[in-house]
Amino acid sequence: MGPEHTDRRQQFAQEARAERPDLALLCLLLAAEGDPKLDEAGIDAAQMELDRLAGLLPFRPGGPRAWASALAELLGGRCEFRGSAADYQRLESSLLHAVLRRRRGLPILLSVVWTEVARRAGAPVYGVALPGHFVVGFGPPEDQMLADPFDGGRVLTGTDAELLVSGATGGPLDASMLLPADPLDIVVRILNNIRAWAAARPERSDVALWAIDLSLLIPSHPARLRHERAQLLVQRGEFLAGAAELEEYAAVVEAVDAKAAERVRRDARLARARLN
Repeated sequence: MGPEHTDRRQQFAQEARAERPDLALLCLLLAAEGDPKLDEAGIDAAQMELDRLAGLLPFRPGGPRAWASALAELLGGRCEFRGSAADYQRLESSLLHAVLRRRRGLPILLSVVWTEVARRAGAPVYGVALPGHFVVGFGPPEDQMLADPFDGGRVLTGTDAELLVSGATGGPLDASMLLPADPLDIVVRILNNIRAWAAARPERSDVALWAIDLSLLIPSHPARLRHERAQLLVQRGEFLAGAAELEEYAAVVEAVDAKAAERVRRDARLARARLN
């Protein structure tokens, strides 16, 4: 890992701990892990593109519905940002700079584009983490409008949202699902998507590793990520590093589950034995 790479990870960790994390910057620092050619100039250019798009929106078009329509007309219509089933097979669909260039991406990344462009223009906008499908919300709860950037910004009715949720969970739409998503929760969800993409492609364990490494830089990450990272290192043939990480995880787990800690220590011994 070069010094510039290390600096970016430090910047990611610092931004993740900021009082008001910059969602676009976090997504671009994340994207730099997936695309080593994305340098500081490229990150600045992506931020400038978000600024440029925001400048194309009408000035204060009106209430939540007017904002949703203006974003759909600009981003979904004129700029042709949207998604398709094929986008789920591409890592770049989770990398913000690539989504800005290709104008294609996963629902959550397209929603980041929508919210970041709209926020720069002064809209009352936020991400909404519906189960299985990320969308964008405009306005207060009593006057909320939802839009689906994956479908070009189509404005959703209450029935549309209910169908999205029931299709993903089989259950009803709950009001808590419509609350604004926290920026760090959005970044965690993006990293989870990337880890799922890599898990289906064992030859891309490098992607899984950096996605876990970034997840560990986010405050309040689950302890099991340490275990997952250790197992991944062993799978990659990095037996000593994986064993050391397993032993560190066992020390954390021991206070709450001694049997689980012993199982992890056994895995560490097995990993070390594979060096012989």
